[in-house]
Amino acid sequence: MNNEIKKNPLTYISLFSSAGVGCYGFKIEDFECIATNEIIERRLNVQRHNNKCRYETGYIVDDILKEETKNKIRKELEFWKKNHNVKELDVLISTPPCQGMSVANHKKGDELARNSLVIESIRLVDEMRPKFFIFENVRAFLNSLCTDIDGKDKKIREAIELNLGGKYNIHYQVINFKDYGNPSSRTRTLVLGVRKDLQEITPLDFMPALQKEKTIREVIGHLPSLKVMGEIDIKDIYHNFRSYAEHMRDWISGTKEGESAFDNKNPKYRPHKIIDGELVSNTQKNADKYSRCFWDKVGPCIHTRNDILASQATIHPSDDRVFSVRELMRLMSIPDSFKWTATPEKVLNSLSLVEKSKFFKREEMNIRQSIGEAVPTTIFQQIAKNIKKSIQKNILDEKDIENIILDNDLVKIENLKYFLKKQLANYSFAELSKIVELANAYRFKHAAYYTRQDICFTVIKDLPDASNYNSIKILEPSVGAGNFLPLLVEKYKSVSSVQIDVIDIDKNAIDILKILISKLNIPTNIRINFLNEDFLLFGKTGLFTDESIHYDIVVGNPPFGKVSDNESLLIEYKRGKFNTKTNNLFSFFLEKSINHADVVALIIPKSLLSAPEFDATREFVSRFAISKITDYGEKGFKGVKIETISIILNTTKQRLHNPVLVESYVKHELGFKDQDYICSKDFPYWLVYRDSFFDHVASKLNFGIFTAYRDRQITKQHTKLNGRVRILKSRNIGSNKIVDIPNYDSYVDEYKSLAIAKYLNNIEAVLVPNLTYNPRACFLPKNSLVDGSVAVLIPKLDVEITKNDLAYYNSEEFVEFYRVARNYGTRSLNIDNNSVFFFGLSKV
Repeated sequence: MNNEIKKNPLTYISLFSSAGVGCYGFKIEDFECIATNEIIERRLNVQRHNNKCRYETGYIVDDILKEETKNKIRKELEFWKKNHNVKELDVLISTPPCQGMSVANHKKGDELARNSLVIESIRLVDEMRPKFFIFENVRAFLNSLCTDIDGKDKKIREAIELNLGGKYNIHYQVINFKDYGNPSSRTRTLVLGVRKDLQEITPLDFMPALQKEKTIREVIGHLPSLKVMGEIDIKDIYHNFRSYAEHMRDWISGTKEGESAFDNKNPKYRPHKIIDGELVSNTQKNADKYSRCFWDKVGPCIHTRNDILASQATIHPSDDRVFSVRELMRLMSIPDSFKWTATPEKVLNSLSLVEKSKFFKREEMNIRQSIGEAVPTTIFQQIAKNIKKSIQKNILDEKDIENIILDNDLVKIENLKYFLKKQLANYSFAELSKIVELANAYRFKHAAYYTRQDICFTVIKDLPDASNYNSIKILEPSVGAGNFLPLLVEKYKSVSSVQIDVIDIDKNAIDILKILISKLNIPTNIRINFLNEDFLLFGKTGLFTDESIHYDIVVGNPPFGKVSDNESLLIEYKRGKFNTKTNNLFSFFLEKSINHADVVALIIPKSLLSAPEFDATREFVSRFAISKITDYGEKGFKGVKIETISIILNTTKQRLHNPVLVESYVKHELGFKDQDYICSKDFPYWLVYRDSFFDHVASKLNFGIFTAYRDRQITKQHTKLNGRVRILKSRNIGSNKIVDIPNYDSYVDEYKSLAIAKYLNNIEAVLVPNLTYNPRACFLPKNSLVDGSVAVLIPKLDVEITKNDLAYYNSEEFVEFYRVARNYGTRSLNIDNNSVFFFGLSKV
């Protein structure tokens, strides 16, 4: 770390930080530690020796359960914001106690309270909203129970997801650190979160990299052999032969690599006690107790009891001793620059053997335990380096890309291909994909539906885990620039055999994707087939000659447009479809995907949830188990005024009592809801935000009172400043009144040819503005009609509508109810014959 604090420092807070071995990797990468919290002072003192914090107040020795402790952490963050130009926290790290979850702990009691310490980390993440968060723990972490913020016992994964999933994209993965650069085996759970406003960044971007594992010989084979009990390397105080009872040496001295003292044929050379003169053998609780490690295999998992022969795989491959402190450091990727004491290592090495022994008596157990409970330094250093890269990289915005397209004339296909080949090394896959999508938008003069990597992640993360498959077949039915491919490759790279078929109707798109794909590091077990086909044309050519073809997963972002200029093609698209009333391509893609895959995950228009056009599509889809719906609102595609959702469903499961994960970019929340609840036939369409408040209001109302009409003829060309009939618009509609607005009102003289003329002077007609979350209603006044910004509601039955009924539609209660009824939409708020259902009348 440099002595001076940088102008815009990278920052982190570390909770349950022990001796700071793991987050020393953040220090190496020039992150500033704002605060570090650890309940054991001797552990925290090690962090002081390494100058982890700039200020003494950053070292917080106390119980995180105390509000006073959390206040100290908050105070440090505020200090850095005020004094060091820190606008927000970059990273929060938490490695809570794992004894209640660890398979190595055979003395588990009621560990629910201890496991629940993770909730304090969740609280602080939710409060401080760092850009990134990291939780690390044992393999069983996510499935262990904790008491959540709401007082209910839940699995830890569920608690993290429900509390933070609305604000963060979160990746959960159990990995063995030996495969990611650490020189010893350590199977652990990583939970990585990225705040959702950070576009084009996913948690997978800062995962450590897969690396070839190292053997013990490669890691510590060069260190001097230690044969004498109590011996300390004269040049390295931390390379020591830890003493033990002399009689135990016979138990291990004859063992070969991989053998345990329990394998000795002679009982007196097996671990035992002498009780009343009788030899009583010890119990072998673990197969690797008193066992000698292999030189040419990866190092064992380093536990906190790495100081005794009786622990798991602690014995050196050739010396009759446990691993020295230095060897443990190397096996846990702890750099030599890490300090265990304030005394310089040079001074320690100059001490006499007696003084060195006193030092070890005082410090060794703290050091060994700290190593055993640590996160390997290289793991957090890699994560820190990747986060720093994500924060500091310059992301191309739309203006930059527009300039690139215009400067290089990338609207021309050949120029685009040439550019991609030449610039492949200079831009990320996401940047190149965005250039391709925007160049296509210029060429075809349509909106660019570029799917950002963070949006793709919300879909890919909740697909079935790779562990469910020995082989897998995946289809991307409208691949475009291949935005889903990097994450699909990352998610399923551990599956033995992966086939990904990518289809696009545009041959140029396929040719361009072949260039882009060379940017990705595709493992040999993954085969990508490029197909220039029309996904919707079954039984015609190529891949779809055989209609029985089936995939494990279909994933993608199909086209949203309508087929309006090719009647014969539309007939083919509709062939065999459940919904034949729509001309929208996405509905055809969705149905066909369902018929040919176990799991379907597509990004589609939000109008699926409620539009009458898709009544049949909803009926068809709701037959199957929906696992997730994500509402992006208008945040899915920048610059495109359309609301989108993603839907994941499983065609092999029944919908009965099926929990649906509902994720909302609109409300920044996430939760599970029963499919039968949100897709209830009591209402005309799906209600993904339905809750107890909605149900309470609904219980007081009779629904289905009105039909709705919306004018589609009147435009500014028809109206003038005065005339025989007034044309009311949305802003004219108040609650039980007409609002006169200067220079806003308009009129017509000729109205009889207008379809809406049938409602002229209809005393039962009720007016409600379209496209608003502020519903209000009034009766249609005499000599007035409305344009398309106002819906006309006509009672179906002979019921009396009163002004009190209309006043209720502008009440606080109904306004909130109506937002839920409209699925918190912003673009699809026209009142149609589905949504008019919710303008009910009181049962009283």
